[in-house]
Amino acid sequence: MHLAALRALEFDRVVSVLSGLAVTPTGLERLEALQPSTDAADVRAALGATSEAVRYLSDHPGFPLRAPADLDAIIAALGVDGRALEALRLVATSDYLESIDLSRVSIEKLSPAFPRLRAVADGAASFTGEIADVRRKIAPSGEVVDEASPALATLRDRLRKQRARLRSTLDGFLRGRETAKYLQEQVVTDRHGRYVLVVRAEHRSAIPGIVHGTSASGASFFLEPLETVEINNDIVALEEQEAEEVRRILLALTDAFRGRTADLAQTFEVATALDVIQARARFSLLVDGLEPGIADDDSFELHGARHPLLIPKVVARLDDGGDRVAEPVPVDILLAPPARVLVIAGPNTGGKTVALKTAGLLAAMVQAGLHIPVEKGSRLPVFRSLFADIGDEQSIAASLSTFSAHIANVVSMDRDLELPALVLLDEVGAGTDPAEGGALGIAVIDHFRRRGAHLIATTHHDALKSYASATGQVAGAAFGFNPDTFAPTYRLVYGSPGRSLAIEIAARLGMPPSVIAAAREHLSEPQKQLAGHLARLDDDLRRLEEERRAIDRQRLAIAETERKARQREQAVGEREDRLRRRLDGKVDDQLRDARREIEAVIDGLKARAAELSERAAVRLNAGGLVRSAGLSTGDLGAARSEARAALDRIADRLTEGDALDAAGAPAAAPPPVPGVVEPGARVRVGAFGLEGTVVEVHDRHADVDIRGKRLRAALRDLTVIGDAGSAARPDAASPRDPANVRDPASVRKAGSAAGGPAVRVNVNLQPREGATLGEINLIGATVDEALDRLDKFFDQATMADIGELRIVHGHGTGQLRRAVATYLQAHPLVARFEAAPDNQGGTGATVVTLKD
Repeated sequence: MHLAALRALEFDRVVSVLSGLAVTPTGLERLEALQPSTDAADVRAALGATSEAVRYLSDHPGFPLRAPADLDAIIAALGVDGRALEALRLVATSDYLESIDLSRVSIEKLSPAFPRLRAVADGAASFTGEIADVRRKIAPSGEVVDEASPALATLRDRLRKQRARLRSTLDGFLRGRETAKYLQEQVVTDRHGRYVLVVRAEHRSAIPGIVHGTSASGASFFLEPLETVEINNDIVALEEQEAEEVRRILLALTDAFRGRTADLAQTFEVATALDVIQARARFSLLVDGLEPGIADDDSFELHGARHPLLIPKVVARLDDGGDRVAEPVPVDILLAPPARVLVIAGPNTGGKTVALKTAGLLAAMVQAGLHIPVEKGSRLPVFRSLFADIGDEQSIAASLSTFSAHIANVVSMDRDLELPALVLLDEVGAGTDPAEGGALGIAVIDHFRRRGAHLIATTHHDALKSYASATGQVAGAAFGFNPDTFAPTYRLVYGSPGRSLAIEIAARLGMPPSVIAAAREHLSEPQKQLAGHLARLDDDLRRLEEERRAIDRQRLAIAETERKARQREQAVGEREDRLRRRLDGKVDDQLRDARREIEAVIDGLKARAAELSERAAVRLNAGGLVRSAGLSTGDLGAARSEARAALDRIADRLTEGDALDAAGAPAAAPPPVPGVVEPGARVRVGAFGLEGTVVEVHDRHADVDIRGKRLRAALRDLTVIGDAGSAARPDAASPRDPANVRDPASVRKAGSAAGGPAVRVNVNLQPREGATLGEINLIGATVDEALDRLDKFFDQATMADIGELRIVHGHGTGQLRRAVATYLQAHPLVARFEAAPDNQGGTGATVVTLKD
């Protein structure tokens, strides 16, 4: 990069603002020497680090670097063997090293998102031990503490005692009746490190001692009493020993750092690099910049580029900055292959030179690792050469005219050109005869084009405008203007040859109308015709540009709509995933709870079955019976009812849990079951192990007839074991057939669902010989015998599905009738009971109606 070009582009002013964002002296020094790099890999790395730092600053206040202002002096002192750092400098050095370590840790915690920053920060060494030693021995105020060493603690203790002794002795002179009258002032003062009294001149010999000087007026002497001379001598000696011990401590602490010179240098370099990167990131936020792409195909595209030195926040930081309010107008500077040359025309004060400088300055900034104020999609190559011939280069000292100075610059550019190169020429061919200047300008531009350089030139020459329109690899553009006021719009219109509008601008700036009219008269007819054609062409291009911008706005609106739609879609997907995970967790919880409850039911049934079997065995053995033990219908019915109710509650809760919670997701469809559950189909109820016929089907449940009883079960718990026709097969046994009383009634839960073995309670009953299933005669039986017979009677009646019973107990003493009534009141299968009609035994019999 050529320094003259960087000066012409005012790169140094950007560096000035950037340097002001540093927080360390070494960072400031590094930034003040900042130069663009010509290595593409280095440029990409620097830009990437800046981007990471911008993201870091979005969530953090910055790297917590706390560098001392005299860091250079500290570094220099550390380079001198035997030289101890002052206590405050040791504290400042420790603070700085600690802040570097804090910065490293902060980046390390977020390292996956900041690989480049992590790579830089990892170079810092740890000085935890050295820092802790400084903290123990030096107070934040810079005082070496007594505990820094045993020797120092002893010396200071002796000093305190001697000073106390001295104060006590001198106080005796201040308060003494015989001595106080000779004193000029009732104070003790210090002269050359010795504590003395202020004695009046006329009483010089009144107090024996050593005179250490007189006051300015001569009216008093500074006297050290003989009684304190030895004490003062001890204090001076102890102070010297203390100072030597403190110096020894400071030197030891300094040598601890000095012994790690390489680590210190590397750590300080890490801090400098982090500070430089952080300053670049802060500058990016200042100009609202972004990282452009690095083009490998010669593309030079700056979309919505703004000159950084015209941005108000930057202007405010410049030494000559004012209170500029207006933001610069963005401009598109585009060179898409195969075009490598851009010729910019347009009116004076229209923005041509600013655009030229913007292109060059932004290119230099990118190669210095800086973000630039452009829009997304901007990209440009990394140039090895950057040349700029901008402004009036007249040199009186070198006897060069403006034209000659421009030519000298062009010659220098041609001599030093290295590709890829960017050449910026302001008003090429100006400063001489227009015809010759235009021809020379075309030749210069074409020369650099043929050499392969990127070139941007501004001009007023019609010849150059025609060249741009007629030559391949050359693009033409012009800055627009308001057709009514001829004020510049500062917008670059591509494909427009441009108009200089010298006469129109002169009129707008206040030139007398007579002069303007005369100027128009001096235009030739061809010139007037050309001006008219250019004006119409500008109008057409302006309309096209407005339409293009409208289309761009629509395109951006469509893109934004698509983006929002994708975001909504993503949000919906994420919400569904959350609901699904929540539902899965909820179902898992429900299943675990259900398994525990089912296991509890099973355990209860096992225990109840064992208890009932034991009771039945005891009763039957007592009666000398040998047939299969029968269980109490009351107890069995209660256990069966409780188990069925518990399992029904579990099944209902699991069925209802199929729907998602109130988050808004639709209820899931019930899982498929084998076969078709339809009225008339033979099914097995999974929760109870019972078989029956489907009566009616609902959304999630079905009503099943099991031995004349209607049971509601969830569809998921039904297994089809026969189609609708199988229910009417002649060989199908009727549940009301007394022969079926021997079929086991069971309550079970499949091991696959509950995670445990099936439980079955079997009851084997036969009707007594000569008895009917609907009536029992208890006359002559004791209460216990009657109750035992009632248990068996209810078993028979329940299994035979008899709904009404008649119990004959007679009148007698009424004891048996009362026992039967108490039994019936407690039985869970009894719906109601009452005395029989008079023609069927009256109060000597009881009619019982069982529950459905």
